[in-house]
Amino acid sequence: MSEALVRLALWVMRVIAQLPDPAVRWLGERAGALAWLLAVPRRRVALINLRLCFPHWSEAQRRAVARGHFRCFMRSFFERFVFWYGSPERVRGLCRLEGLEHFEAHRGRPLILLGPHFVGIDAGGMRVSLDWPCASMYAAQKSRALNEAMTRGRVRFGSGPMLLRTEGLRPAVKLLREGMPFYFLPDMDLGARDAVFVPFFGVPAATVTSVARLARIAGAAVVPLVTAMTDDGYVARFYPAWEDFPGADLEQATRRMNAFIEQRVLEMPEQYLWSHKRFKTRPPGERSPYRR
Repeated sequence: MSEALVRLALWVMRVIAQLPDPAVRWLGERAGALAWLLAVPRRRVALINLRLCFPHWSEAQRRAVARGHFRCFMRSFFERFVFWYGSPERVRGLCRLEGLEHFEAHRGRPLILLGPHFVGIDAGGMRVSLDWPCASMYAAQKSRALNEAMTRGRVRFGSGPMLLRTEGLRPAVKLLREGMPFYFLPDMDLGARDAVFVPFFGVPAATVTSVARLARIAGAAVVPLVTAMTDDGYVARFYPAWEDFPGADLEQATRRMNAFIEQRVLEMPEQYLWSHKRFKTRPPGERSPYRR
């Protein structure tokens, strides 16, 4: 897509974000129903992931979850622009915080907020940044206009810096040691580098060891922050800090992270990012499940 078309699309989404919340929500869900029909490659990826992770489910059940995922994903995409451009009062009303005592117990000390890739991941991060400086990491997009909109939207409340993933962990370690919470999103397939193959619903998944390494180097507590989409908004929930993490074994610590995410997926399966090629990187000699 050309930069001109990206800028036009961003303008349209910003206009839509000015509508009342129920209207934005309705439009997002309708867009999700349309995406299920038109985004055939991503629909295929989602169904492959669900077949791998839930072979005991019926095909009808997997398709229902995948269809629901597209509705949730597109609704979150539309509502993301409310978080990027809406007033602080509107943002507070759209996403509430729970379990704040787990965050407060470690604030001011090295603290990693673990954010798994559920559809509300941006909503939770933005809601926290509204009240407390919080750094995070992102991958550069192909579009300069989208990059600018994304970074400007995410730091507009005076949040901490957005680090490029290509910068590595050193800047994150520095911020953690200075007492700035770091919102970290480590559960995507980023290739074999700095990753180990650990189970995700019984399937070997290339999973970066960054959370365990950061926690060890910076002496940071790990407090999961999982954001769930509700009928009328989002709930960003802090969980208790993981005890004795990471321990001596980075691979075991990474297994522990995946096991925690699995538990949350079972609570809201439609909201996990099934349209991502989570199992793209395979152990040597194993064929990618996404290849035809």
